[in-house]
Amino acid sequence: MPALEARTLGSMAVSRSRWSMAIVLTLASGVCATEKPMPPKPARTDWFRDAQWGVFTHYLTDKNMTAEEWNRRVDAFDLAGLVRQLEAIGPKYYFITLGQNSGHYCSPNATYDQFVGIQPSKCSKRDLIADLAQALAPKGIRLMVYLPSGAPAEDKVARQKLEWRWGAKGEWQLPGEPVGGRLAEFQRRWEAAIREWSLRWGRSVHGWWFDGCYFPNDMYRFPDPPNFASFAAAARAGNPDSLVAFNPGVLNPVITLTDQEDYTAGEINEPAQVKCPGRWVGQAQFHMLSYLGPTWGQGPPRFKNEQAIEITRKLIESGAVVTWDVPI
Repeated sequence: MPALEARTLGSMAVSRSRWSMAIVLTLASGVCATEKPMPPKPARTDWFRDAQWGVFTHYLTDKNMTAEEWNRRVDAFDLAGLVRQLEAIGPKYYFITLGQNSGHYCSPNATYDQFVGIQPSKCSKRDLIADLAQALAPKGIRLMVYLPSGAPAEDKVARQKLEWRWGAKGEWQLPGEPVGGRLAEFQRRWEAAIREWSLRWGRSVHGWWFDGCYFPNDMYRFPDPPNFASFAAAARAGNPDSLVAFNPGVLNPVITLTDQEDYTAGEINEPAQVKCPGRWVGQAQFHMLSYLGPTWGQGPPRFKNEQAIEITRKLIESGAVVTWDVPI
């Protein structure tokens, strides 16, 4: 069982709490779940709504792992075991992290490697995403992937080569590094890397969940690319029906950031407190993502069986889709 980026996951929760007020102000133009719904045309999300609920896992490591060690771990991933577990509980979709803050990714990407120049590559040689998609498809389980909207925060080389800057003063700033901005050159490079993954996987990957879209007014809300439209287009390059969500942080009520997303990221810490007024938040399918354990990627469950079932049932009956994060 792989070790999680414990420090990263812990600091992520602290960081989100710290920036909660700033995020609310920045996202003021997002559509709230209490506003009048405007269903999309056509609805890519019909299958997602029909699926009702699914599973999410963090498959991560820390920044100190070597490329050789990471490749050994990815090569040894118990694919058959995971597929058996998922098939036994019956979800219709499954999310897994491509990577997060360490700079290690569980799929090769020549475009990313060309930009960052790190050798040996911190992208795995094995395409675990492609292998997962192939193994899950016969079981009727669609694969979806998680990726941060920014460069890997703990990889200083990647951050500098990709020209990434955090959008506010915080723990991820390098000494003397300026704060954020539009970061157009970074976004073009990030979209190019995303496009390579999407084109390789094609229709075998059915959705994307982009984390950390905390500064949409600075980075994406422009009529010319790079913007939300070009970001979504890169993710859909290999599958025009792929679902896309951009995460604004932990917000209740749930909002949608842009008409370019198909479903709400819906990151929530206290799922029992979430109210779903119907299927749509603006044009987006109402979706909630929370953790079944004490925090992201950890166990044991914090709810009794009956509590987890009741939370899920109430949201589904209101028109929501529910995703539970569990340890790998």
